[in-house]
Amino acid sequence: MNEAAKRFFIEAGQRLLDKRADVIDFTDDEAANQLVNDLQNYPHAFLLACFMDRQMPARKAWMIPHEIKKRIGSFDFDALAQLSEEQYLKHFSEPAKLHRYPAKMANYFFTAVQRIKSEYGGDASRIWRDSPSSGELIYRLLQFPGVGQKIATMTANILVRHFHVQCADKYSIDVSIDGLVPRVLKRVFGLSEAADATELIYFARSLNPEYPGIIDYEAWDIGSNWCQPKEPQCSECRAKQICMYADKRSNNASHLPVTRGGSPEGEGGR
Repeated sequence: MNEAAKRFFIEAGQRLLDKRADVIDFTDDEAANQLVNDLQNYPHAFLLACFMDRQMPARKAWMIPHEIKKRIGSFDFDALAQLSEEQYLKHFSEPAKLHRYPAKMANYFFTAVQRIKSEYGGDASRIWRDSPSSGELIYRLLQFPGVGQKIATMTANILVRHFHVQCADKYSIDVSIDGLVPRVLKRVFGLSEAADATELIYFARSLNPEYPGIIDYEAWDIGSNWCQPKEPQCSECRAKQICMYADKRSNNASHLPVTRGGSPEGEGGR
């Protein structure tokens, strides 16, 4: 075990947990950020933005609630619940596509709204405001069509880490398996290139069983900014002192295998 790297990631995650909640810059637009940060009045905006965050640049995906608001004139839940799937498809497609896959994402958006209406009385905050166990929170998120491990854990992590939503525990909030976090964990800790999603999830659990996902944001941020699939910027990376891959590169290991994975574009936000 690379103990220095373990401390590095856990301490970075703990600093975020201890930080005062600020408005998170999910997008480059102030109004869009205000909307998805407003858990009190528009908890569904945050949730729907999380569900849109796939297969396109994250900062554009998080714009979708704001763009829908502009196209229908409101983001009040009752207004959203009145729209049909066909109407959502039109809004996702015209005058410009809101997502790389407008039909699929219009369906996910519509079905999410309908599930919030039927299961949570139109109040998305009821998914998390009763301080559920982390397992219950993840399970509730996974019940939404199109939501898998990556989106569910990302959503739970943001709620706990940035918005300080209370859960009874954090045991089931894992790292989100995308193209960045696996690459960073494999390189920093010297894990096998063949390690699959299940192995990586359990590896993260072994680092911090009480809250495995505490390491997620730091790994994602490093993967986004320095640990690229090709030509990683090891000399600039803040993890260079504890990274086994960077250490080998600095010792002229020019034939190291490069982890192949997606670019930061489309890998989701945190």
